[in-house]
Amino acid sequence: MCSTCGCGSDDARVTVLGEAVGTAPEHLPHDAHVHPHRDVHTHEHPVNRTHTIELEVAVLARNDHLAEHNRAWLMERRVRAINLMSSPGAGKTTLLERTIAETPGDVSVIEGDQETVFDAERIRSAGARAVQVNTGAGCHLDADMVRRALDQLQPEPDGTLFIENVGNLVCPALFDLGEARKVVVISVTEGDDKPLKYPHMFAAADLVLVNKIDLLPYVDFDLRRLERDARKLNPGLEMLAVSARTGESFSRWYEWVSEI
Repeated sequence: MCSTCGCGSDDARVTVLGEAVGTAPEHLPHDAHVHPHRDVHTHEHPVNRTHTIELEVAVLARNDHLAEHNRAWLMERRVRAINLMSSPGAGKTTLLERTIAETPGDVSVIEGDQETVFDAERIRSAGARAVQVNTGAGCHLDADMVRRALDQLQPEPDGTLFIENVGNLVCPALFDLGEARKVVVISVTEGDDKPLKYPHMFAAADLVLVNKIDLLPYVDFDLRRLERDARKLNPGLEMLAVSARTGESFSRWYEWVSEI
């Protein structure tokens, strides 16, 4: 296990209806792990920097290659795929529950968590098909995990696929999954300083959903500061302020999804 972030996908597994159906193939030698800053360290000392960079490039290149296969597979079936990323507790699953209940057409979900099938069960109760991917020690989904989940899920043509990534504002930004769009969910309870603290996440995003705005009267959160800082990193970034609990401004969210 990586001592920095716990990244390690050797024990990742895809779960359908509570049953594990496979483990992840090894992406790296047993003594190497990917860190969120795109560095790869081995347990051999001293570290050979040249070897480290070569291994890093190989890992990311393999992921990007698999992601392009995912993207082509989804596009062939006209499935709009959205990668939802956030820190834990920002409200991704609640947002999906409301979206599923109020969106016509086929909606399916790949749920990413280190352990449990809690979120997949919530998604199924809301009326959508879901596959749970448990990453074990890993702190993000990768393209291979998504590929195996797609094999199980088989989203319907012309439908919408949401990929709820593991709660983490670092690693998920660095791994292409084959999605059409990346969405970052940030809640007002987390503070308005997140873009400058986690620049890679906001630089990679197509849309930022500022969630839990029903709590704005009770927290110290400056929407204008968040927007200003995020657009310094990503000038073309779109932003929507919503409440998954009340449904405020969800019509604009649905319009954004329908235009993908």
